[in-house]
Amino acid sequence: MPRKSRHTSTKPTGRAGQVGPSQRQLRAGELVRHALVEILRSEDLADPDLAGVSVTVTEVRMSPDLRHATCFVEPLGGTHAGQVVAGLNRSSKFVRGKLGHAIDLKFTPELKFIHDESFDEVARIARLFDDPRVRQDLGVSDGQAKDDED
Repeated sequence: MPRKSRHTSTKPTGRAGQVGPSQRQLRAGELVRHALVEILRSEDLADPDLAGVSVTVTEVRMSPDLRHATCFVEPLGGTHAGQVVAGLNRSSKFVRGKLGHAIDLKFTPELKFIHDESFDEVARIARLFDDPRVRQDLGVSDGQAKDDED
């Protein structure tokens, strides 16, 4: 007769039951993000689309094996985002070389830069809340909303 386990936990075990990145991925992503910020601040990248542009690295998502990094960036002011992202992707091999010296990981991840759309989404939601019909549904008067902004 097979023995029954004393542990009758219904919690999923291992990575298969988890949703989202592991602590290791989050920690490595933050390490890479901080190093990228320093590299982009101190290095002059030769790409003409990056000349004189300040870039904010908002998030870095690492693959489970830590060999690929998706870097979400936003140019200061949000202008020419497509050109800036294209320039960063063209310069990614150079940036990766600098990153390899700045971080202590077994492998230096391949970098892929993507424009961070979250700022645009925040602005869109703010515009929705400013709509008079939405304010009416929320029970907020125009004078009260202006006081809240101050």
